[in-house]
Amino acid sequence: MSTSARSDIFARLRDISRKASPERIERDRLALGGAPVPVPPASEMCQAFLVNVLKNRGSVDCVGNRTEAVAAIGHHIYSHFRSHRLVAGNDPRLAAMPWRDAGVLPRFGRLEVGEPVALSFAQLGVVETGAVVTWTGKSNPAANNLLPEHHIVLVDTTDLVPDMEHAWGRIKQEMEKNGRPRGINFIAGPSSTADIEGQLVYGAHGPRKWHVILMGNMPADALSKARTIAAV
Repeated sequence: MSTSARSDIFARLRDISRKASPERIERDRLALGGAPVPVPPASEMCQAFLVNVLKNRGSVDCVGNRTEAVAAIGHHIYSHFRSHRLVAGNDPRLAAMPWRDAGVLPRFGRLEVGEPVALSFAQLGVVETGAVVTWTGKSNPAANNLLPEHHIVLVDTTDLVPDMEHAWGRIKQEMEKNGRPRGINFIAGPSSTADIEGQLVYGAHGPRKWHVILMGNMPADALSKARTIAAV
């Protein structure tokens, strides 16, 4: 491959990430006179979301369906903890997954002391920030999002939205349909603080690791391209 061709490819990949940056979206919004920015193609949304999750110091996996998701979850927790046990909220989408296919042993309920891994199913993924949106309540305890050492989040590609404005629009629609949740969490990376001598520390008051699994239709090379872009 020539140097010119390689440069063109990397320029296009970087542009995908920039399209989902807060600065780019705000600039586009102002250019449209404050009107909502049109939703980008699904393939670009997936790519940019993965890039921003990686930039937020998260790790990522891409899978096509629930069976692959269970296998990815099992592999991930075993590689870190030599265990197939985790805690999950009583989300019906999680309860319906084929856990036995991968030998994963979820306990549904609230995270207890000594349990290092919790799994959540995100309501939304916000492309411009790389954040996931989770709802908390009796069936989905807030502790599962905020207190585990290792937080795994499953996001469906159909639940990706380009920016915060679209996210709040979807949240409003859902609340009008099913009522208001106890809490709404926007999570964009492992916990961090710079309160002590201005030094940024991760995992001081919450998850040390944050792993996002994107599930659904997306380009086969989405993950490899995302890692290339995030590393630039």
